Amino acid sequence: MDRQLEATYEAERRHFWFNGFRAFVAPLLDRAAAGRRDLRLLDCGCGTGHNIQTLLAPRGWATGFDLTWRGLQFGRQHGLGRLAQASITHLPYRDATFDIVTSFDVLQCLTGEQEARALSEFRRVLRPGGSLVLNVAALEILRGAHSVAWQEVRRHRRATLRAAVSAAGFQIDTLSYTNATLFPMILGVRVVQRIMGLPAPEDAGAEFGIPTRPVNAALSAALSVEARLIRVVNMPVGSSLLCLAHRE
Repeated sequence: MDRQLEATYEAERRHFWFNGFRAFVAPLLDRAAAGRRDLRLLDCGCGTGHNIQTLLAPRGWATGFDLTWRGLQFGRQHGLGRLAQASITHLPYRDATFDIVTSFDVLQCLTGEQEARALSEFRRVLRPGGSLVLNVAALEILRGAHSVAWQEVRRHRRATLRAAVSAAGFQIDTLSYTNATLFPMILGVRVVQRIMGLPAPEDAGAEFGIPTRPVNAALSAALSVEARLIRVVNMPVGSSLLCLAHRE
Protein backbone atom coordinates (compact mmCIF):
# COMPACT_ATOMS: atom_id res chain seq x y z
CA MET A 1 0.00 0.00 0.00
CA ASP A 2 2.89 2.38 0.70
CA ARG A 3 4.03 1.96 -2.90
CA GLN A 4 0.56 2.83 -4.15
CA LEU A 5 0.47 5.96 -1.99
CA GLU A 6 3.77 7.09 -3.42
CA ALA A 7 2.48 6.58 -6.96
CA THR A 8 -0.70 8.46 -6.05
CA TYR A 9 1.25 11.34 -4.55
CA GLU A 10 3.22 11.81 -7.76
CA ALA A 11 0.08 11.71 -9.93
CA GLU A 12 -2.33 13.81 -7.86
CA ARG A 13 -1.03 17.12 -9.12
CA ARG A 14 -1.13 16.49 -12.86
CA HIS A 15 -2.81 13.23 -13.92
CA PHE A 16 -6.03 13.68 -15.93
CA TRP A 17 -8.02 11.39 -13.60
CA PHE A 18 -7.27 13.58 -10.59
CA ASN A 19 -7.93 16.75 -12.57
CA GLY A 20 -11.33 15.34 -13.45
CA PHE A 21 -11.95 14.14 -9.90
CA ARG A 22 -11.44 17.64 -8.50
CA ALA A 23 -13.71 19.10 -11.19
CA PHE A 24 -16.44 16.62 -10.20
CA VAL A 25 -16.10 17.03 -6.43
CA ALA A 26 -15.63 20.80 -6.06
CA PRO A 27 -19.22 21.75 -7.05
CA LEU A 28 -20.66 19.27 -4.55
CA LEU A 29 -18.50 20.73 -1.79
CA ASP A 30 -19.71 24.19 -2.77
CA ARG A 31 -23.31 22.98 -2.52
CA ALA A 32 -22.63 21.44 0.87
CA ALA A 33 -20.95 24.63 2.11
CA ALA A 34 -23.53 27.08 0.75
CA GLY A 35 -24.88 29.44 3.36
CA ARG A 36 -22.68 28.09 6.15
CA ARG A 37 -19.89 29.81 8.05
CA ASP A 38 -17.00 28.54 10.16
CA LEU A 39 -17.19 25.12 8.54
CA ARG A 40 -15.44 22.09 10.00
CA LEU A 41 -14.55 19.44 7.43
CA LEU A 42 -13.22 15.89 7.82
CA ASP A 43 -11.63 13.68 5.15
CA CYS A 44 -11.94 9.99 6.03
CA GLY A 45 -9.10 7.97 4.56
CA CYS A 46 -7.15 11.05 3.51
CA GLY A 47 -4.20 9.22 1.96
CA THR A 48 -1.49 11.73 1.14
CA GLY A 49 -3.64 14.65 2.34
CA HIS A 50 -3.71 16.32 -1.06
CA ASN A 51 -7.51 16.53 -1.11
CA ILE A 52 -7.47 18.28 2.26
CA GLN A 53 -5.11 20.89 0.85
CA THR A 54 -6.85 21.46 -2.47
CA LEU A 55 -10.54 20.75 -1.80
CA LEU A 56 -11.33 20.98 1.92
CA ALA A 57 -9.02 23.58 3.46
CA PRO A 58 -10.14 26.40 1.11
CA ARG A 59 -13.67 25.93 2.47
CA GLY A 60 -13.02 25.89 6.22
CA TRP A 61 -11.18 24.26 9.10
CA ALA A 62 -10.13 20.89 7.70
CA THR A 63 -8.62 17.75 9.11
CA GLY A 64 -8.35 14.11 8.16
CA PHE A 65 -7.16 10.66 9.12
CA ASP A 66 -5.78 7.57 7.45
CA LEU A 67 -5.00 4.02 8.52
CA THR A 68 -1.54 4.07 6.94
CA TRP A 69 1.29 5.92 8.63
CA ARG A 70 3.01 6.54 5.27
CA GLY A 71 0.06 8.52 3.97
CA LEU A 72 0.12 10.75 7.04
CA GLN A 73 3.85 11.33 6.54
CA PHE A 74 3.16 12.76 3.08
CA GLY A 75 0.62 15.18 4.52
CA ARG A 76 2.79 16.30 7.40
CA GLN A 77 5.76 16.83 5.11
CA HIS A 78 3.63 19.27 3.14
CA GLY A 79 2.29 21.36 5.97
CA LEU A 80 -0.76 19.44 7.22
CA GLY A 81 -0.58 19.32 10.98
CA ARG A 82 -4.10 18.22 11.93
CA LEU A 83 -3.93 14.56 10.91
CA ALA A 84 -4.67 11.38 12.84
CA GLN A 85 -4.02 7.69 12.36
CA ALA A 86 -7.31 5.84 12.74
CA SER A 87 -9.69 3.27 11.28
CA ILE A 88 -12.62 4.37 9.15
CA THR A 89 -14.90 2.10 11.18
CA HIS A 90 -13.99 3.77 14.51
CA LEU A 91 -13.64 7.52 14.12
CA PRO A 92 -11.76 9.26 16.98
CA TYR A 93 -14.10 12.27 17.04
CA ARG A 94 -17.06 13.31 19.15
CA ASP A 95 -20.65 13.18 17.96
CA ALA A 96 -21.88 16.07 15.80
CA THR A 97 -18.43 17.62 15.31
CA PHE A 98 -18.30 18.31 11.57
CA ASP A 99 -20.34 20.14 8.94
CA ILE A 100 -18.96 18.18 5.98
CA VAL A 101 -17.50 14.67 5.90
CA THR A 102 -15.79 13.30 2.80
CA SER A 103 -14.51 9.87 1.85
CA PHE A 104 -12.86 9.35 -1.51
CA ASP A 105 -12.23 5.89 -2.95
CA VAL A 106 -12.15 4.05 0.36
CA LEU A 107 -15.49 2.25 0.71
CA GLN A 108 -14.73 -0.16 -2.13
CA CYS A 109 -11.95 -1.62 0.02
CA LEU A 110 -14.35 -2.56 2.84
CA THR A 111 -16.60 -5.54 3.42
CA GLY A 112 -20.32 -4.89 3.58
CA GLU A 113 -20.26 -4.96 7.39
CA GLN A 114 -17.30 -2.57 7.54
CA GLU A 115 -18.95 -0.24 5.05
CA ALA A 116 -22.13 -0.09 7.12
CA ARG A 117 -20.10 0.69 10.23
CA ALA A 118 -18.13 3.41 8.41
CA LEU A 119 -21.28 5.08 7.09
CA SER A 120 -22.80 4.97 10.56
CA GLU A 121 -19.68 6.64 11.93
CA PHE A 122 -19.83 9.33 9.22
CA ARG A 123 -23.37 10.14 10.29
CA ARG A 124 -22.47 10.14 13.97
CA VAL A 125 -19.73 12.77 13.63
CA LEU A 126 -21.83 14.99 11.35
CA ARG A 127 -23.91 17.78 12.79
CA PRO A 128 -27.65 17.74 11.97
CA GLY A 129 -27.96 19.10 8.46
CA GLY A 130 -24.34 18.23 7.72
CA SER A 131 -23.31 16.81 4.36
CA LEU A 132 -21.49 13.69 3.21
CA VAL A 133 -19.54 13.60 -0.07
CA LEU A 134 -18.52 10.14 -1.28
CA ASN A 135 -16.59 8.87 -4.27
CA VAL A 136 -16.35 5.11 -4.88
CA ALA A 137 -15.20 2.76 -7.61
CA ALA A 138 -18.06 1.66 -9.85
CA LEU A 139 -19.12 -1.40 -11.85
CA GLU A 140 -17.61 -4.87 -11.50
CA ILE A 141 -17.12 -4.99 -15.26
CA LEU A 142 -14.31 -2.47 -14.74
CA ARG A 143 -12.37 -4.64 -12.30
CA GLY A 144 -8.73 -4.85 -13.34
CA ALA A 145 -5.12 -4.55 -12.20
CA HIS A 146 -5.94 -1.29 -10.42
CA SER A 147 -8.52 -3.16 -8.33
CA VAL A 148 -5.88 -5.66 -7.26
CA ALA A 149 -3.35 -2.95 -6.42
CA TRP A 150 -5.84 -1.09 -4.22
CA GLN A 151 -7.29 -4.25 -2.65
CA GLU A 152 -10.84 -3.53 -3.79
CA VAL A 153 -13.43 -5.79 -2.24
CA ARG A 154 -16.19 -4.72 -4.64
CA ARG A 155 -17.22 -1.97 -7.03
CA HIS A 156 -20.61 -0.33 -6.50
CA ARG A 157 -23.59 0.15 -8.78
CA ARG A 158 -25.84 3.16 -8.33
CA ALA A 159 -28.50 1.00 -6.67
CA THR A 160 -26.13 -0.62 -4.17
CA LEU A 161 -24.54 2.67 -3.11
CA ARG A 162 -27.95 4.33 -2.79
CA ALA A 163 -29.14 1.47 -0.59
CA ALA A 164 -26.06 1.57 1.65
CA VAL A 165 -26.11 5.35 2.14
CA SER A 166 -29.86 5.43 2.76
CA ALA A 167 -29.67 2.55 5.23
CA ALA A 168 -27.16 4.57 7.27
CA GLY A 169 -29.76 7.32 7.74
CA PHE A 170 -28.73 9.79 5.05
CA GLN A 171 -30.94 11.61 2.55
CA ILE A 172 -29.35 11.53 -0.90
CA ASP A 173 -29.16 14.84 -2.76
CA THR A 174 -27.36 13.67 -5.89
CA LEU A 175 -25.85 10.41 -7.09
CA SER A 176 -24.15 10.03 -10.46
CA TYR A 177 -21.58 7.98 -12.26
CA THR A 178 -18.52 9.96 -13.36
CA ASN A 179 -15.77 9.43 -15.92
CA ALA A 180 -18.42 8.42 -18.44
CA THR A 181 -16.34 10.16 -21.10
CA LEU A 182 -13.53 7.67 -20.55
CA PHE A 183 -15.72 4.62 -20.02
CA PRO A 184 -15.05 2.92 -23.40
CA MET A 185 -11.29 3.37 -23.01
CA ILE A 186 -11.25 2.13 -19.40
CA LEU A 187 -13.51 -0.83 -20.25
CA GLY A 188 -11.23 -1.89 -23.09
CA VAL A 189 -8.13 -1.77 -20.92
CA ARG A 190 -9.71 -3.64 -18.02
CA VAL A 191 -11.18 -6.39 -20.24
CA VAL A 192 -7.77 -7.00 -21.81
CA GLN A 193 -6.21 -7.13 -18.34
CA ARG A 194 -8.67 -9.77 -17.20
CA ILE A 195 -8.18 -11.82 -20.37
CA MET A 196 -4.42 -11.75 -19.87
CA GLY A 197 -4.80 -12.53 -16.17
CA LEU A 198 -4.74 -10.12 -13.26
CA PRO A 199 -1.44 -9.81 -11.40
CA ALA A 200 -0.76 -10.84 -7.85
CA PRO A 201 -1.20 -7.97 -5.36
CA GLU A 202 2.54 -7.54 -4.92
CA ASP A 203 3.01 -7.17 -8.68
CA ALA A 204 0.06 -4.88 -9.42
CA GLY A 205 0.79 -1.28 -10.33
CA ALA A 206 -1.38 1.74 -9.60
CA GLU A 207 -1.95 2.67 -13.28
CA PHE A 208 -0.96 6.27 -12.64
CA GLY A 209 1.54 6.77 -15.43
CA ILE A 210 0.96 10.30 -16.69
CA PRO A 211 0.34 10.44 -20.47
CA THR A 212 2.14 12.85 -22.75
CA ARG A 213 1.22 16.47 -22.14
CA PRO A 214 -1.18 16.83 -25.14
CA VAL A 215 -3.01 13.59 -24.29
CA ASN A 216 -3.20 14.43 -20.59
CA ALA A 217 -4.53 17.90 -21.42
CA ALA A 218 -7.14 16.53 -23.82
CA LEU A 219 -8.42 13.95 -21.34
CA SER A 220 -8.48 16.55 -18.56
CA ALA A 221 -10.51 18.86 -20.80
CA ALA A 222 -12.98 16.08 -21.64
CA LEU A 223 -13.56 15.38 -17.96
CA SER A 224 -13.95 19.09 -17.25
CA VAL A 225 -16.77 19.24 -19.81
CA GLU A 226 -18.40 16.19 -18.23
CA ALA A 227 -18.10 17.81 -14.79
CA ARG A 228 -20.15 20.76 -16.03
CA LEU A 229 -22.68 18.44 -17.63
CA ILE A 230 -23.37 16.38 -14.50
CA ARG A 231 -24.50 19.52 -12.70
CA VAL A 232 -27.73 19.17 -14.69
CA VAL A 233 -27.92 15.48 -15.66
CA ASN A 234 -26.69 12.24 -14.09
CA MET A 235 -24.39 10.01 -16.12
CA PRO A 236 -25.80 6.52 -16.87
CA VAL A 237 -22.40 4.80 -16.64
CA GLY A 238 -18.85 5.52 -15.52
CA SER A 239 -15.84 4.23 -13.60
CA SER A 240 -16.76 6.03 -10.36
CA LEU A 241 -19.87 6.97 -8.40
CA LEU A 242 -20.12 10.38 -6.77
CA CYS A 243 -22.66 11.00 -4.04
CA LEU A 244 -23.80 14.04 -2.05
CA ALA A 245 -26.07 13.26 0.91
CA HIS A 246 -27.06 14.94 4.14
CA ARG A 247 -28.01 14.10 7.69
CA GLU A 248 -31.38 15.48 8.73
